Amino acid sequence: MASNQDQPWLLENGNLKGLSKEHRTGRTAHNMSSSSLRKKSDLTLVSKIPCSLLRQFLTNLQEVMLGTKLSVLFPAIPLAIVAQCFGFARPWVFALSLIGLMPLAERVSFLTEQISFYTGPTVGGLLNATCGNATELIIAIFALAQHKIAVVKYSLLGSILSNLLLVLGTSLFCGGIANIRREQKYDRRQADVNSLMLLLALLCHLLPMLFTFAAGASASVTSDPSLHLSRASSIVMLIAYTAYIVFQLWTHRQLFEAQEDSDDDGVVSDEAPVIGFWSGIVWLIGMTAVIALLSEYVVGTIEEASDSWGLSVSFISIILLPIVGNAAEHAGAVIFAFKNKLDITLGVALGSATQIALFVVPSCVIIAWIMGINMDLNFSAIETGSLALSILAVAFTLQDGTSHYLKGLVLLLCYIIIGACFFVTESPLHHSNIVNVGLKTSNEAVFGAYN
Repeated sequence: MASNQDQPWLLENGNLKGLSKEHRTGRTAHNMSSSSLRKKSDLTLVSKIPCSLLRQFLTNLQEVMLGTKLSVLFPAIPLAIVAQCFGFARPWVFALSLIGLMPLAERVSFLTEQISFYTGPTVGGLLNATCGNATELIIAIFALAQHKIAVVKYSLLGSILSNLLLVLGTSLFCGGIANIRREQKYDRRQADVNSLMLLLALLCHLLPMLFTFAAGASASVTSDPSLHLSRASSIVMLIAYTAYIVFQLWTHRQLFEAQEDSDDDGVVSDEAPVIGFWSGIVWLIGMTAVIALLSEYVVGTIEEASDSWGLSVSFISIILLPIVGNAAEHAGAVIFAFKNKLDITLGVALGSATQIALFVVPSCVIIAWIMGINMDLNFSAIETGSLALSILAVAFTLQDGTSHYLKGLVLLLCYIIIGACFFVTESPLHHSNIVNVGLKTSNEAVFGAYN
């Protein structure tokens, strides 16, 4: 019979010392980024508790709740629940829920990495690829359940734009300023792969919009062909994402592994797990449930927050939701840019954008299809154009394998002007299918002129 040392997933004390090199290497950029916000917990008092079960529970509780620099934000979670239960102002529920999602997103990354110590880097990579943007996917599902398709499209578009322009732009700008006298280089092969996948996603977004425009020009406007094309494109994107995962975790894994150095001051080095396998599973389920609860609050109160703050739903969904929801991951990317480790920064920003574009967006289309909701990939002209220009700007920025602060500044300025565009844009929220109203109006004007 195999011993517990041969089956580390059976151990629950989290103090494994003999992990093989395979389990300690191959950390992704997302893992490294999240590690920059972690801190070691002082277990002196907990270790003196005589009851082993209580000691183990308190150890796990301290590692999960206090093992991050964002632990000060955890009180926002019970405050959001209390505000919802006692009927406080809806904008307060919205704001507290957003703040509460910040540490939860970082803790999900922590727990998936802890589980990967027992399952190996490949299964851990698959888990991270699935849960890496769990917050966005859960918010999208609750918005779909309430038929708020516009919120789904806005929030997912905002996540892609935020990663490509805000996160990458801030990282390159800050990294360029901090290392102004040093040459900043990165492996452009990873950037090329992600840029190629993003261009595929852009094509799948462009075609339904162009198809609708062409159908309108021929006086045969109908949403069914665009919807069918969107669903077919979503299946193609999911196939591409599957190939991307195989490429990333098996065939060309070396391109995506983050190289760790011994001089990472302030970064917790996870040479051994701090919680057990089953504890990690339970905590991950619990964290996901809390994220689902807060996501429901966010979706249910976004309209009231929009009316109270005088901001459009499109601006809140595209700008505020992604910034707050991914603040922990974004902060890690900037920290590593300061340390002139742009490969990790690019892995976080481009990896998240690729995952949302090729996995989360088509998954929402398929889930809506299963739920009997007609969600397509036909975004408006402004939204699709913003996405296209952002992807092209990033692709041109990263084509030479070197970086400086001016590249980051240009990307930041692109994000600012896009944000200003959505700040002054009022878009309908309750349309089950966002149709390019501008193109339709233009077509009607053209037909009127001919007639």
